[in-house]
Amino acid sequence: MSLNAQWMQRDLAVLWHPCTQMKDHERLPVIPIKRGDGVWLEDFDGKRYLDAVSSWWVNVFGHGNPRINQRIKDQLDNLEHVMLAGFSHQPVIELSERLVQITPAGLDRVFYADNGSSGIEVALKMSYHYWRNCDQPGKSRFITLSNSYHGETVAAMSVGDVALFTETYKSLLLDTIKVPSPDCYLRPEGMGWEEHSRNMFAAMEQTLAEHHHEVAAVIVEPLIQGAGGMRMYHPIYLTLLREACDRYGVHLIHDEIAVGFGRTGSMFACEQAGITPDFLVLSKALTGGYLPMAAVLTTNTVYQAFYDDYATLRAFLHSHTYTGNPLACVAALATLDIFRDDNVIEANKALAARMATATAHLVDHPHVAEVRQTGMALAIEMVQDKPSKTPYAWQERRGLKVYQHALERGALLRPLGNVVYFLPPYVITPEQIDFLAEVASEGIDIACRDSVSVAVSSNLHPNHRDPG
Repeated sequence: MSLNAQWMQRDLAVLWHPCTQMKDHERLPVIPIKRGDGVWLEDFDGKRYLDAVSSWWVNVFGHGNPRINQRIKDQLDNLEHVMLAGFSHQPVIELSERLVQITPAGLDRVFYADNGSSGIEVALKMSYHYWRNCDQPGKSRFITLSNSYHGETVAAMSVGDVALFTETYKSLLLDTIKVPSPDCYLRPEGMGWEEHSRNMFAAMEQTLAEHHHEVAAVIVEPLIQGAGGMRMYHPIYLTLLREACDRYGVHLIHDEIAVGFGRTGSMFACEQAGITPDFLVLSKALTGGYLPMAAVLTTNTVYQAFYDDYATLRAFLHSHTYTGNPLACVAALATLDIFRDDNVIEANKALAARMATATAHLVDHPHVAEVRQTGMALAIEMVQDKPSKTPYAWQERRGLKVYQHALERGALLRPLGNVVYFLPPYVITPEQIDFLAEVASEGIDIACRDSVSVAVSSNLHPNHRDPG
């Protein structure tokens, strides 16, 4: 038995993996990884896989990055952790200063959590609690977009729109208001992104006009709806939304967990709209993919609504044991240093262009409805019928065939349903991008080649898309 097989056997005896029907692993391998190096992951049998999805969108500067490694090693010899209630430490202070400096003007306070979903919970609770502290407790609901995803804790699921989640856990969830997404994949033929996004804002405008008296905040993923299939829209929607939230007295929460730190072509997606949200939620690439951490940035206006004598009991009620962990903080500081010192945002422009040219041929594929891109995120939408954009039934699991082929060729491409996407580390080379495009093209040909006979129920989550 190979080393891979031994580790896989031990894994399946004790582990329960995320976003996984474990029965799948009766026929699909679990890939045990021994080491990482740059864009590569290596298993125990010595096979390498190019990490095209940055290990769930986090590892922006490669595995085993020596600059991040060294910062963590140095910190480890001094302080591994201290609670952030009544205590502080140098890395968390320096990181907070840096985040305030590089984010849009007006975001002056930083609150830390342990992961993206928890960061969303913080932003929702802060907004809700703010209005209570301002004697407007009726402003307690949230507006979100269709096809959105904000995490898998209870409140985060509530403001998402993943049918499997919202139906399974319905009785646990908050009562939210959903507005149609500006998703430009759904635009009429011949209409540009900006016009479509402007047109779709009418529904948001109407919703705010009718419900602003009971709404605490609007929450959106700016520019890219990630787990919803890398669906994209124009920055004008964010510009209009900021203006409307100001006009109606509603907070704006930007979930930049996936799209922050250069993924959209700017350091933060909100920069492309020239706006400042009331809450900016960051995670994933924040620590370069090394350690769990989330940061929620907000304004001094929000901060001051909680700042009072203890006896008023107006303090914000949220904590995590590992909040502001020093090791995670120095990983984040090293990551920010690389962005600054290597002029990463500018350098990524050439890589983004190479992603576009390497996949341009897929625009003409008979089962590809769209190849879309925003910065360093590119998505290829496989469909049953191209002219009508009729999707493959999700039960056919066409994307899984692409995933399996990619593993055989030495690449980690994990589609979102029938959407194949590249979110590679920024240290990828043009030649490696070409390789990914080749593998993806082969995988799509294989996935779309055969008819598949599976049981398809019209009433069982007809619009289901695997969020992971």
